[in-house]
Amino acid sequence: MKTNSAIPHRIILDEKAIPTAFYNLRADMPARPDPLLNPQTLKPCGPEDLYPLFCHALAEQELDDKTRFFDIPGPVMDFYRLYRPSPLVRAYNLERELQTPARIYYKFEGNNTSGSHKLNSAAVQAYYAKAEGLKGLTTETGAGQWGTALSEACAFFGVPLTVYMVKTSARQKPFRRAVMETFGAHVAESPSDTTSIGRQILAEHPGTGGSLGCAISEAVETARNTGTKYVLGSVLSYVVAHQSIIGLEAEAALAKIDEYPDIIVGCAGGGSNLGGLIAPFMRDKLQGRHSPRIVAVEPLSCPSLTRGRFVYDYCDTGRITPLAKMYTLGSGFMPAPTHAGGLRYHGMSPVLSKLYDDGQMEAISASQQDVFEAALRFARLETVLPAPESAHAIYGAIQEAIMCRERGEGKTILFGLTGTGYFDLAAYEHYRRGELVDVSPTDAELDAAFK
Repeated sequence: MKTNSAIPHRIILDEKAIPTAFYNLRADMPARPDPLLNPQTLKPCGPEDLYPLFCHALAEQELDDKTRFFDIPGPVMDFYRLYRPSPLVRAYNLERELQTPARIYYKFEGNNTSGSHKLNSAAVQAYYAKAEGLKGLTTETGAGQWGTALSEACAFFGVPLTVYMVKTSARQKPFRRAVMETFGAHVAESPSDTTSIGRQILAEHPGTGGSLGCAISEAVETARNTGTKYVLGSVLSYVVAHQSIIGLEAEAALAKIDEYPDIIVGCAGGGSNLGGLIAPFMRDKLQGRHSPRIVAVEPLSCPSLTRGRFVYDYCDTGRITPLAKMYTLGSGFMPAPTHAGGLRYHGMSPVLSKLYDDGQMEAISASQQDVFEAALRFARLETVLPAPESAHAIYGAIQEAIMCRERGEGKTILFGLTGTGYFDLAAYEHYRRGELVDVSPTDAELDAAFK
């Protein structure tokens, strides 16, 4: 192992090292995730069930759990060269602050206009929409990172876009909406009175701040009524595969310095960033070559892994999408309006849900106060202001590093810094003023969400 002084702060791969194919982790899972179910027949979905909703190429990737690699189309590779590879960074200052023998690395995905990893899948989905000749796309967004990324990608490929943004986030982050509209997207707060499902949700939950499940329902309804197609920035298996570019680059960068992670930490909302980061390392674990610990960190206010049920559930609040076998708080769950909007989803990726249920990964939940404390500590030491979602991973990595200090273990920790927090300054201001409040769901609320 090389000494610390020989390892640079930033390990940046050559442009030629950008992966040319996405890794489909499902192909190497001994027990595959259960199939999506048609909401009318409750039978496994086939292509004919997904084609009306998704681009054909994406529907085929979603149903394919045997192909190990999906080739990245040439125009998408050209797009990636605008901002990839992303850097792997050694957090030397954080290590010194914590007085830990652990080596802490983070994969930084915030160096693009969207400010997050979401652009990796947005580019693919916009490209396939253009190639299929679609007249437009609809989607939802929570924190606004996915909506921003897809707006950017759709502008590049020339595809009209409608975004339903969770009302709480839209009002917390008006400039996220402004960026989407600058790229040409139409943005509506969700729940809205522009769809029948939105009006129904407003009637049943007056004054609600909305949820990703609500916004998904509105986006799907609009796609069906306007002859466009729907795209999703997380949860689905094809999105997790697209995000494997994060893990594949991290694997290659670590190999350059003779490192391999003992512990991998990521924030968990729908599961795309964590699934992408861990993909090649989970493959090694499943095949017995290495045994890294993998830790998902989720908010106390929306704890789908740590308090959810592993059952079939609808992916949206309006119950019109296919059902997925996943850890879920119930499709009717309305999360508290906390600041980590990208983690306010009632369910979890079927891929990650299966791995978690099989004991291949762990999960913890964290309070807003602890998460923002970790975020500010990291920002002051490493000069990157993280998004609240990413700050959950920072919190988890700090906890692991402290345990390494207490045990005298010089382990290698890798975490995902999925995005920047420059649109989240209101959240940081609330932290500074001591105004953050955590609302953890009661058992009665969780029971009601399944009815």
